[in-house]
Amino acid sequence: MKKIGVIFSLGLSVLLLAACGKIGDSTSTGNNVAKNSSSGYQTTGQNSDSEYEGVIKNGKYLTSKARGVGVAQNSDNILNLKSFEAGLTQLSKDQFPTDSYVFREGQLLTSATVEKWLDRKSKDNPDGLNPIDNGQKDANKRNPMYVQQLEEQDYMKQKDGKLTLSGITVGIGMNTKDYYEKEKYGATFTTNISKEKMVQEGQAAAAKVLSRLRNTEGVPNNVPILIGMYQQSSNDSLVGGSFYSYTVSKSGNTISSWNDVNVKSYVFPSTSTASVPNDNDETSFESFKKQVQNFFPNLAGVTAQGQYENKSLKGLHVNITTQFYSETEITSFTQFIAQTAKTYLPNGIPIDITVKGSDGTVQSFLAKKAKESSYYTHVFSSY
Repeated sequence: MKKIGVIFSLGLSVLLLAACGKIGDSTSTGNNVAKNSSSGYQTTGQNSDSEYEGVIKNGKYLTSKARGVGVAQNSDNILNLKSFEAGLTQLSKDQFPTDSYVFREGQLLTSATVEKWLDRKSKDNPDGLNPIDNGQKDANKRNPMYVQQLEEQDYMKQKDGKLTLSGITVGIGMNTKDYYEKEKYGATFTTNISKEKMVQEGQAAAAKVLSRLRNTEGVPNNVPILIGMYQQSSNDSLVGGSFYSYTVSKSGNTISSWNDVNVKSYVFPSTSTASVPNDNDETSFESFKKQVQNFFPNLAGVTAQGQYENKSLKGLHVNITTQFYSETEITSFTQFIAQTAKTYLPNGIPIDITVKGSDGTVQSFLAKKAKESSYYTHVFSSY
């Protein structure tokens, strides 16, 4: 087990913006902070109606007790954690809307608890969600690690200057490929996990997690708990995974039904094995890419990740890698991108564009919301 440290890409939140809302009398917008001095808590205020207010305690943001815990050998694709966390928040917005709830990073489950749950079940660890090690080394005979990651999010309501736990979301990440070594520091092998087996094991794990949460101190029996099931991408995938189902428990520890989530990420330009659902989106991106690459002869690449829901494009995150560093060149290039994107990229969806140098340094950033047509731009100075 290990804790994964992550630096989020600029603009990820822009890509995943959705419903609008505004928390009522207890909030403030912009950079103001709403105080609840009687309880010792504060809220961050909102820069966007579609985002949650966060929780501050004693002047500091209340961080998660178990963020980023995952199974070590299956954690090489950092995009999985990004998509997992952002998608989990988006999934929560329908159940816990931003105009009624305040977001709090998970405070119920500690890192030690989550690590035990994600480990294999054994005599020393009866709470393991993954099966016992049967000692086999053959890919088709061994018991793979099915459950990869788990994260808790808390949703609070404000009343009389106090925050009350009013909803919980738990995301459970499932593997379709389990990477393992037959000997320490040896070659890496892979056990493939079928979709049917993944779903079966995921539902079994979700039932155990729900029951354990209901028995956790500080969790009222009637607090709604949303459990989202996430399919990990393989370690060599160019996109993160996606949520495939969810359930909501109003009370008790029984799961009565599951709801399908038809959300998936795709790479632009598409590959022969993973073509995007809509050819028009691919054509638009190719036209944009051609115009951008014609502007400078020394571009290293133009790629994108698109998020689809029911085969409809909901957001686009574009990455452009350059080999030039002149600030005037970058400024002119960014201005050109803003006009070209407005002409060629799809309308009606949030889009962000990050321009990086060949060394990975971010040189400029562009973004627009779904209802906007023009792009906000920012060029990062060298001084």
